Parts: sequence; C-alpha cells; structure tokens
Amino acid sequence: MGRQVLSAAPRGRGGRALERSHVIEINGSEVALVLRHSARRTFALQVDHRGARVAVPHGTPLAAVEHFVRGHGDWLLRKLDNRQRTMAAMRFVPEDGARFPLLGTTARVRTGLAGRSARWCVDVDGVEELHLPGAGGSAALLRALRNRAIAWFRGRVEEYCLRLGQSAPRVGLSSARTRWGSCSRHGGIRLHWRLIHLEPALIDYVVAHEVAHLLEMNHSPRFWSVVESLYPNWHEARRRLRAQGAELPLITMNEQPPISDEE
Repeated sequence: MGRQVLSAAPRGRGGRALERSHVIEINGSEVALVLRHSARRTFALQVDHRGARVAVPHGTPLAAVEHFVRGHGDWLLRKLDNRQRTMAAMRFVPEDGARFPLLGTTARVRTGLAGRSARWCVDVDGVEELHLPGAGGSAALLRALRNRAIAWFRGRVEEYCLRLGQSAPRVGLSSARTRWGSCSRHGGIRLHWRLIHLEPALIDYVVAHEVAHLLEMNHSPRFWSVVESLYPNWHEARRRLRAQGAELPLITMNEQPPISDEE
C-alpha cells in the first residue's frame, strides 16, 4: 500500500481538479507519483519530466487507483528507469574544455584561471569561452548564464515592445518546470533562463509570445493574431522550440527536462 491514507478522493470545489503526492510500493520499490482527480471518465498513467502521474475520475477510491498502477507496474518502473538514464546523460559537468550550447552555437568552459569573477571572451579559434575562476563549478556557471540571459532578454523585450507600440515592462528570469515564459499585468514578463542556450530566433518567438500578452491576456484568436504580426513564422518556431528544448543540458541538480509550453 502507499503511504497516503485515503478511502476515497475528495472532490475539488466546483468539481475542479485536485492533485496530491502519493507513494506506492511496486515490486519492492517505493515509487513517488502525483495523483490527480478530475472530471475525466477514464484512468491514465504517464511518466514525463515531472515524474510519474496518474489521473483518475473524482471519487475514485485509493485502492482502485493503486490496483490500476500496480497493474502497469513493470511498464512504470521501466519508464522511470529510462527517465533517470536520460537525465544522467543530459547532466552537464563544467570541467575545463567542456562545451555547452549558447545562443544556438557552442561555447566552451575554462576553469582554473585567475580572477574572482566569471568573464566571457572569444578564443583564437573563434569559439566563445566562459572563464570561471578557480575550480569553477555548476553554481558559477549558472550565475554566468543567468547574467548573460537577463541582459539578452531585456534587449529583445524592448525591441518587440517597440514594434507593438507598448512600454517595456519589468523583465525577470524564471526557473519554471513547465513554461518558457509568463506575462502578468503586475509582475511583468518572466523568461526561463535556459532559453539562453537556444538560437536567437527561438528566443525571439518566446519573447513575441509574451509581449503579445501585453495586449491580450489570453490565448484567443486575437492573441494569436498579435503573435502573427510580431513573429509570422511562429508555428515552425514553436515546433522547433519543443524539439530543441528537450535536448538542452541540465546545469543544476533540480532541473527537470523538458519544458513544454511558452505560457
């Protein structure tokens, strides 16, 4: 049995979906998953960048949920193992000479150098390098990438706001697990720092998407019309963003690939 003691799933107010964490034992292994109750009529089990998730109708008893999950136990354990292997392969180790994507090209890490702060430069072979002081490390690399990202993003937001005839809002960085960006009337525009790995054209698509929200805080046809006016080839950019975003390196231990939506 799982650790969570439930006889039946509570129903969210107004029939809204309700999520909670749960742990279940499968073939001697404890598996953490997210249990989602909603107005759906069927059961569904999936493994994505967030881990294992099971979706069931409102009112489904916990025993029935666990019976369903255990019925797919071998498949679930296999998928979770593949997910761990994929994440391990994507983990980036910032050792001297290691290469990483930057603005759609390849940059190189240099460590063990003198100085107190990271600095960017171009080597004689034309490859951009990030010089990290001392032994470097993921924390120093992350700070350098975030600083590079916010400077780039602010300039692109200003450009697209100018095209739309809007004042540029405050721009911040995000580390959201599922969205590349967000826009709110009070919080301004937030863009995921990992976008700095991608080519400028794909960054511009996300920027155009969020800037369009300054006029339309929704995803109505009018919103997509604004996006079209700012970034005509947005369909292709959206497809490429999803494909390339799934292949980005993982700099920190708490990153979970891939990000799925713009906003």
